Amino acid sequence: MNVVILAAGMGKRMQSALPKVLHPLAGKPLLQHVIDTALSLEPSRLCVIYGHGGAAVPSAVQAWGGKSGLTIDTALQQPQLGTGHAVMQALPQIDADAPTLVLYGDVPLTTAASLRRLVEAAGSDKLAILTVEQANPFGLGRIVREDGRIVRIVEEKDATEAERAIKEINSGIMVIPTRYLAGWLQALGNDNAQGEYYLTDIVARAVAAGVPVVSAQPSAEWEVAGVNSKVQLAELERRHQLNIATALLERGVTLLDPARIDVRGELLCGRDVTIDVGCVFEGRVALGDGVTIGANCVLVDTSVAAGAQVKPFCHFEGAVVGEQSVIGPYARLRPGTTLGQDVHIGNFVEVKNSTVAAHSKANHLAYVGDADVGARVNIGAGTITCNYDGANKFRTTIEDDAFIGSDSQLVAPVTVGKGATLGAGTTLTKDAPAGKLTISRPKQLTIENWKRPVKVKK
Repeated sequence: MNVVILAAGMGKRMQSALPKVLHPLAGKPLLQHVIDTALSLEPSRLCVIYGHGGAAVPSAVQAWGGKSGLTIDTALQQPQLGTGHAVMQALPQIDADAPTLVLYGDVPLTTAASLRRLVEAAGSDKLAILTVEQANPFGLGRIVREDGRIVRIVEEKDATEAERAIKEINSGIMVIPTRYLAGWLQALGNDNAQGEYYLTDIVARAVAAGVPVVSAQPSAEWEVAGVNSKVQLAELERRHQLNIATALLERGVTLLDPARIDVRGELLCGRDVTIDVGCVFEGRVALGDGVTIGANCVLVDTSVAAGAQVKPFCHFEGAVVGEQSVIGPYARLRPGTTLGQDVHIGNFVEVKNSTVAAHSKANHLAYVGDADVGARVNIGAGTITCNYDGANKFRTTIEDDAFIGSDSQLVAPVTVGKGATLGAGTTLTKDAPAGKLTISRPKQLTIENWKRPVKVKK
């Protein structure tokens, strides 16, 4: 099967310099949604027709194709003279012996299941159209039938009053027997209100040629909704997120409010996971059994193991959180962070490119960067690992059972030995020996007969 995706439109109503099909929905460009769905059908050839946006669209397409392992062809439509003219540009790229599925780069939510039904309806010799019954079909092409059979499609601007009363609309998505396609496209005219070559006009050509024209319907009306403005993009975003939320609920995830979750990638959840409101999940996020995520957290490419509790207003990126750990509120885990079992990272603590072993704690106001922290370590408030000298990064090692007093600075590279204690306010520039108290602070003095200055009256 061939797949041709039409993605040449300017998208004036988007009010943006970014090509319409590259605007993101759920963190992924509209066109990439369509390509990913198309790839799930395992086509033999896939061609994207582009126009506006210069090299941005084809370069993005090639990047996505490289990840999938399939070469995705592109063809330039210039000037843009309608959907029929757009499909003409793909003819040199597709296989004449296989049917051609036509999709649209700004219609991102059509499911693979609906497209498979359309492909099955078409078989190898029929023209199949994905149609929908709409209560208010204003502005859309109508399916004209005679004795139940599709005979043509009429656009809103060219329709009679009787035709405008038809509720069945053309989604634009169709499967075409490719061996007829070139001839039908060459015969298209542009004698219409738009002065364009409509792909829909091939329906009348098929009827005249005796080629059966059939239809299939998607599972929901939103599957064929397109994006022409930021308003429509926002509407589809919420629909898509509600679909994701519904799927999570059906798998047993507890969502405190299904209308207030955003998944911009892949979210994998174990049993008895609870997610509070306002959370955002990007990239690939995995939550183990019994994990709870507090309100307004952002998790990016992160895994959280079973029984862990993430309190509100945390931000994780590229992190691994161990079982039964308690994180937050207001904690930040940056890329390269790996936390062991039952680790406590408290409010206003930042961890970056560090490992923290089981049962260790940094409960408040600390920065742990480029460090290897052992088990059962206590890191006091105000502690920072000084890992950067202005040019290079260095690591800090804190061994098991160490106690780091509040307001300490560990100037890397430095090691705190097993069971060592740093007194509060210590600036550590040399290794602290195991099992001993290390302290660096000036001797406390009280100055006798000192008086605080007073303001001189003028």
